[in-house]
Amino acid sequence: MTVVITPYVMGKGGPALASAIRERRPEIDLEHVSDEDALLEAIDDAEILVTGRLPEDALAAAENLRWVQALSAGTDAYDHDALAARNVALTSVSGVHAKPIGQQVLGYLLHFERGFDRAVAQQHRREWDRYGGGELGDRTVGIVGVGAIGSQVAEYCEPFGTRVLGVKRDPNDAPASLDDVYTPDELETVLSASDYLVLACPLTDETRGLIDAGALTTLPDDAVVVNVARGEVVDQAALVDALEADALGGAALDVFEDEPLPEDSPLWDQEHVLVTPHMAGSTPHYWNRCADVFVENYDRFREEAPLENRVV
Repeated sequence: MTVVITPYVMGKGGPALASAIRERRPEIDLEHVSDEDALLEAIDDAEILVTGRLPEDALAAAENLRWVQALSAGTDAYDHDALAARNVALTSVSGVHAKPIGQQVLGYLLHFERGFDRAVAQQHRREWDRYGGGELGDRTVGIVGVGAIGSQVAEYCEPFGTRVLGVKRDPNDAPASLDDVYTPDELETVLSASDYLVLACPLTDETRGLIDAGALTTLPDDAVVVNVARGEVVDQAALVDALEADALGGAALDVFEDEPLPEDSPLWDQEHVLVTPHMAGSTPHYWNRCADVFVENYDRFREEAPLENRVV
């Protein structure tokens, strides 16, 4: 059973991932192809691809393909219909980002609650001006999308005594760290109560543009929007309008409609906006965790058992 790691691995992490998989399963027939020009020939007989993306020509060239292991939690960049038509399974690495993104979100919340943006600005001006900070125990955090990442955020908020509300398609499967859980149809209730709105949902037809001008208006005027989902979940123009009208307390954004964020984007200059370059999921443990997910599913695949994190 031939496994190929493609060149399409972010941060040139292919060698590290290949090494981590070989440490766990040295018997796997594994090849890491680092040269894009050599990929199409190399995957001719591959049954399994491990990749960060899957161009159309690569899918067509892999005639014996049976399973694609995506190296991301979201799989909206993959052609689900084309894979399904060929009966090729697609799995994600959902869950490997939970701890780093959860910690990033907690940092965003503390950044705004404790006024770290003001502290940095004053430090640059060599200005000593004492000011007050708030406590997360007095706040309500609304989480849209309570999967692995949203659940981790809720767990991290728990020791602070924060009230945590969740929006989840199946409320019966909600973690105990939520104070209350609502269905997507009840989103407005969560919006109206949230001091911090954390977006951790996948990008789907239902969530694209979910946080539009109307949703932003429903939030309290001092609410902070935190987006670690996908940029397209938020109507970015409407968000800019709300920020410029002082209808929001701020935003912490790791994802954007266009990436890299264009130099002329007004988000760069917003006083109460924290921009990070789509790095919330970064961790020194990333490739080891991806290898763990892959090896678990490799064993399942060989045994013809149901695959974890299967999306196609």
